[in-house]
This record gives sequence, C-alpha cells and structure tokens, in this order.
Amino acid sequence: MRVAVVACALVLAAVPGPAAAQDGWPWSSFPSLMKQAKPAPKRGQPRAAPKAEAAAAEAGQPAATTAALDAQQVHPPGPEAPASAPPPAPPESAAGEAAGPASDKAAPPPWAWRILRTAWTERDETGYEEFVRRIGESGCRGVHACLTGADSNPLYRASNPAGMTFYADCADLPYVLRAYYAWKNGLPFSYSTAVTPLGASHDIRYTARGNAVSARRDLVEPGLDARKVLPAIAGTITSAHYRHPPDHAGRLLPDHYPVRISRDSIKPGTIVYDPNGHVAVVYKVTAEGRIHYIDTHPDNSLTRGVYGKAFARSSPAMGAGFKRWRPLALVGATQRPDGSWQGGRIVLAPDKDIPGWSDEQFFGTATPRPKTWSAGRFVLDGQTLDYYDYLRRRLARAGFRYDPLEETRAMVRALCEDLKYRVDAVDIAVKAGMDKRPQPDRLPANIYGTDGDWETYSTPSRDARLKTAFKELRDEVARFLELGRQGSAELAYAGGDLAGDIRRAYLAEAGACSIAYRRSDGSERRLSFADVKRRLFRLSFDPYHCVERRWGAEDGEELATCGDGPDKRAWYEAQQRLRNQPDRTYEVRMGFTLADLRRRAPGSGIDAPPDVDVLALVGAEPPAAAETAKTYVPAGEAASAVGPAR
Repeated sequence: MRVAVVACALVLAAVPGPAAAQDGWPWSSFPSLMKQAKPAPKRGQPRAAPKAEAAAAEAGQPAATTAALDAQQVHPPGPEAPASAPPPAPPESAAGEAAGPASDKAAPPPWAWRILRTAWTERDETGYEEFVRRIGESGCRGVHACLTGADSNPLYRASNPAGMTFYADCADLPYVLRAYYAWKNGLPFSYSTAVTPLGASHDIRYTARGNAVSARRDLVEPGLDARKVLPAIAGTITSAHYRHPPDHAGRLLPDHYPVRISRDSIKPGTIVYDPNGHVAVVYKVTAEGRIHYIDTHPDNSLTRGVYGKAFARSSPAMGAGFKRWRPLALVGATQRPDGSWQGGRIVLAPDKDIPGWSDEQFFGTATPRPKTWSAGRFVLDGQTLDYYDYLRRRLARAGFRYDPLEETRAMVRALCEDLKYRVDAVDIAVKAGMDKRPQPDRLPANIYGTDGDWETYSTPSRDARLKTAFKELRDEVARFLELGRQGSAELAYAGGDLAGDIRRAYLAEAGACSIAYRRSDGSERRLSFADVKRRLFRLSFDPYHCVERRWGAEDGEELATCGDGPDKRAWYEAQQRLRNQPDRTYEVRMGFTLADLRRRAPGSGIDAPPDVDVLALVGAEPPAAAETAKTYVPAGEAASAVGPAR
C-alpha cells in the first residue's frame, strides 16, 4: 500500500459521459475484428459515488456521472515541464483516414493524453506486443528503468515528460503498460475502478466466487495529464480486478477476457493471473512452448520468469489463467480542430463478439464437459494430458518432443535467475534497516497478502514460488526418467544413460550458478546453487531477521555476524513450519504470536518440507567442490549477485 502524498482528488478525474454502456458492440468502430476468423495490497473495495463526486467537486473537476471511482492514494506526479520534444505526427484513424486538420497552436505538452484514434487496430495490437517484448528481452530491472531505458523503450522514452516517474506492483503492471502505450499512441483507454465480491469475503483479492466490476473510468475528458492518470491507475488496481468468472454477465464488463490455449492468443502482452494474488505479463513464447513473463513487486523491481506450476489453477469463478485485453472503441466523441477526440463513451466488446474468447483453460477440451471443473480433461492427438503438459505442447511448434537434458538445464537456469532476483529483494529490506527494527509481537493477518512494510520487504510469496519451482524441477526429472523407462516417443533422447546424462547436465548448469549477499558486517558471502538448494527451507521470509538468516545460515562461522537477539532467534525457529510450506494459503487467518507458532496453531505450516532432491533421483551426490563455493570478501569490496560467466 503506497503512502498518500497528494490529495485523493488527483485520482478522481472526471468522466463526462456514461462510463460503460456495453450493449450493442459497434463493430464498425473496430473493423480489424470483422476480418479476423481467429483469434497485485491496495484494496479494490468500491467507494460510494457521492463521496467521489464531492472530492471531484472540491478539486474543481466535473464529477463522474455513472460510476463511483475508487478513490485511492497515489504517488506525486512529476513536475510540470516544457515539452522536451514534439510528439509524433498524428497516426491514421481507425477507419484509415488521416486525423483531422492540424491546429495552429503550439505542439501539445508531452504529458498530454490526446485520443487520436477511436479504436485499437491490428497494427496497434502488434505494436503493443513488440513494446512488451522489448521490455522483456532488454534485461531492465525496474519499472521506471524499463520505461526510460534506451534498450527497453527506444520508441517512446524521449517523449516522456521531464521528471516523470513510473511505478507498478504486480497487479498494476498490465494496466500501466497498456495505458502507457495508449497514451503514447493516441489510443482510447478505459479501466475498472472498483469491484464487488460475488459472495461473502474478508478480502476482495481472494474471494471464493470471484468479483464483479462495479465502476469504470473512461479516459475521454479534456486535459488528460498522463502524469496524474498513470499514478491514479496504479493507485486503484489490485489483483481483485482480475478475479472474474469467465462468463460473468454483470452490468459492467471486466477489462479482460479468457483466451483459448494457442499461440495466437498466448503471446506478448497476454496477462497471467495467479489466484493466489500474483499477476504477470507474457513477453515471449519459445518454439518449445515455454512461456516467459515479466512481473513486478511492491519495491518497483521488475523480474522475469518461466510459467510453471507456481501459477496455480483454481475454480473458474476465481478467473485464474491467461487473459487478454478486451477490445474497446470510443463512440459519441467530438473531433476537435487538432484532430483529437473528446467526450463520448468507451464501449467494450462482449464475450460473444470476441473470436478468441474461450473457457477451455478452466474446463478442459474434452466433450462432454464435466460437471465439475477439476474433472476436465485436456486431450491432444487422442492423449489425455496434465494441464501444464497440455499447455506446453499446445504452444510448441509442430513436432515438439521433450529434450530431457535441455529441459533440465533450462529449469536450473530459470531457478538461478530467481535466486539472483531474491538477492535484490533481500538487499532492499536490509538497506531499509528492517533487520534493525524490533520483532513485532505477531505476524500479519496473512503473511502472503497484506500491506505496509511486510508487503514491501518480506518474501513469503516469492519464497513459496521458489520452493514450488524447485519441486517442479525434481518432479519433471522423475517424469523424464519414467518416460525413458517406457521408451516413450515423447522424449527426444537417443543416448543410453538417461539418468547419468541428466545428472551431468544438472551439475554443469548448477555449477555455473552462484549468488552472493552482503553479511551484516559488510563482508561478502557467496553461495552455490547446491548451497541454496540444501538450505532452501531455512531461508527466512521475515524482513526483521538478519541477512544471514534471510539466506538460511546455519553454521556458527556464517552466523557470527548476525545481530539478532534471543527474541528474533526464537521467532526464526518458530517459523520453520511456515517455511516448510510451499503453498501460499491466502485464505488462512494468521496473525500468529510466538506462542501460537510454538504450539503449532492451525494454519501455521507443515512439519516436513517436500522433496526437492534431483540428485537422489539420478543416483549420485555432487563432488564437494561443485556442491559448495564458500567465498569471503572483506568489507568494502564489491559484492555481486551474479555467478560466473557462461
């Protein structure tokens, strides 16, 4: 939850026309679809409309007339500044004709959001995909850096207003990227500003029956300032705005729709929603069907990952899985002399008019459809597959077979990247001095979904996904060994020692990975991949613990620099059962005291962690030199989170 530093009225920019009357989708406004035969802990609670209108009136703005805006706190906008560069020439309109006559006035300031086209075209969607792909491929490590970097955002960075900063946590990221691209290309944009739970819930982000959109904002009013609009969006959106049943027919439509499992639908810009409260954006799908995504965190860092079982499936009502932005069009607007459009309303395409809409990721592909979603079957070429296996094969190019050696290498590489990102996350907490603060008397109400310092600096959700990925690696190796024993044609392997070859591939890739952290005295401690794997369930997620315990230190030499007193040591030991648990239990009421943890209160974890030992499957332990690389560097010398060059 971000701290308010400006008046909430900044969020409540006006909507002069109806917010979302969505009957009668105007196909003529989106001709590209006629031709196609194929296809994050802010609270999202709705606010009362009278309060929104009053706040808007106090700010000297017209009030929204049809939907209450969710008045959330926002970051301060960047300072006003003269235009640093003229904007690009107005693009063609949706119908193909040039925009209206140019104004004799000076070029608009770079913060101005002018609508120059009334709908997104296929070309716009392709441009958005390329925009997202560039960010993903660039290696940028923060939202602000990604939107201001030459490699990550070469087309639009120069036209960013001077002093403007960019922020997004995981739920904000899809909205901020989409809105930013719409702003830079003169396109219309609308977004949900409040959602209502479909059934009782103590936290709207984790409702059992999903949510309904209860308010929207259409960005159609004159004088839109992107320096205010983007923070307003980021201050409003939570993961609750993705939690919609796939076929919910409410008064207002969700911003996204579920897609069929195909390369035409799951591509750069597609959203991935984890019902445990995480959101990511696809930036690449490889020929082997691997889905690469970017995601962001409350500290404004941006990370990358590969889709897997860390993204849970759930009942359809929760809306988990892959989504794309719903087509929209601006209608009833007035074109000004400079060619821009103002006023009117934005309409969203209903499900029945979207060729790529599908609920197969919830119910399976087999017919007849089962009565319960969990009984759904995913069938490909006559073979019933696990959902994740089906997804992978469906997205892979024709003729795909699993290469067990490359699969093992790729999973270890992905885990290594996750470890490096964790170095950054822990370092941010240390630099904020969290480990120097006293241990609170109890944990948050839920350690996985909360707000404040715990949300920003703790790592229980990140660590749970890491543990799930380590377990998935072990389980996949076990599956490859079984397929090898069966002589399955699903494997692309012609050798005679599958277990030995997997072992060698694993050790080679793991041996090329190491991370380093700064101990409490400033000296560097380097950990090998094997080191981290062995202490995986000792890694502390608690930001109040010393950095040595954040990295699972056990021996006296490594722990010698830890400044934790007896109270923090007791909390660390008592949290072991929570660390053993790879599943994120957002529905569980926590708020445990030290005594609760010691008596193993319900919901306080599990007694034993899952098996993540790959080497036990392939019949060997690594040599000592490959298993551990302990390095100490005196305080003051540089520490690095990256391993040796490959």
